[in-house]
Amino acid sequence: MSRSDSNNDKKASGRQGGTFRKKSHARGNAPIRKKMDAKPPSDPNVMRLNRYVANSGVCSRRDADIYIAAGNITVNGKPITEMGYKVKLTDEVKFDGRLLNPEKKEYVLLNKPKDFVTSPKDEHGKRTVASLISNASKSKLSVVGRMDKNTTGLLLFTNDGEMTKRLTKPKNGLRKIYHVELNKNLRGEDLIKIKEGISIDDSVVKVDDVSFIENAPKREVGIELKSTRNKIVRRIFEELEYEVVKLDRVVYAGLTKKDLPRGHWRHLTEQEVINLGMIK
Repeated sequence: MSRSDSNNDKKASGRQGGTFRKKSHARGNAPIRKKMDAKPPSDPNVMRLNRYVANSGVCSRRDADIYIAAGNITVNGKPITEMGYKVKLTDEVKFDGRLLNPEKKEYVLLNKPKDFVTSPKDEHGKRTVASLISNASKSKLSVVGRMDKNTTGLLLFTNDGEMTKRLTKPKNGLRKIYHVELNKNLRGEDLIKIKEGISIDDSVVKVDDVSFIENAPKREVGIELKSTRNKIVRRIFEELEYEVVKLDRVVYAGLTKKDLPRGHWRHLTEQEVINLGMIK
């Protein structure tokens, strides 16, 4: 048999259903595929334990796995060491006895404009600072401390209740610097009085520093203090018979207005949050 005859026989064999015949899927001969069940939607009220711990601000998710394996985490009073364990938001989760909150902590810094109130709601149609950061977070953020309507400058918002308590408690050592503009030049003797301490409501208000603003009129003053008393800067100058025309908070707990225009906000950096956490 010649080589050409052999090749012709192989082709014929293929056409007659031999080993070279291809199956056609055109007439309903397609392979049967199992219908995959749709993946059920995840329950927003349930999450993995390591994520719950990480969201509480204790540590990273990777470190949370280490603490879980070591038995440092309890759920409803029982130690949990199982990796991938899931908890409900209604469960009581503790780390070394400390109750955790799974909501991710967020911190937003606003450069407040004039004519905005810090109260969450105003029945008289006044604009609130909350409206300025409405797009900053899906969580409910509360303002730390208070600031009157006419004062401008730095305001901090967070959902971290523990930090809010520390930053607003008296004598917390929180450094604040204000740029003050008065209705008239500040007399040198009054500058000395402020440095020595002004008595307001039978209590002496101590400032850390007060000085004239460089290359500015004598009615512009910088003042640094740690007092948490309401409207204390205005009251200091009013006690000496000056009217505060403008009041701007330019430094708050080490945070500054650098690259933050009036009316704008930004999230704090990780290092800034760590620095705030050191304030007791």
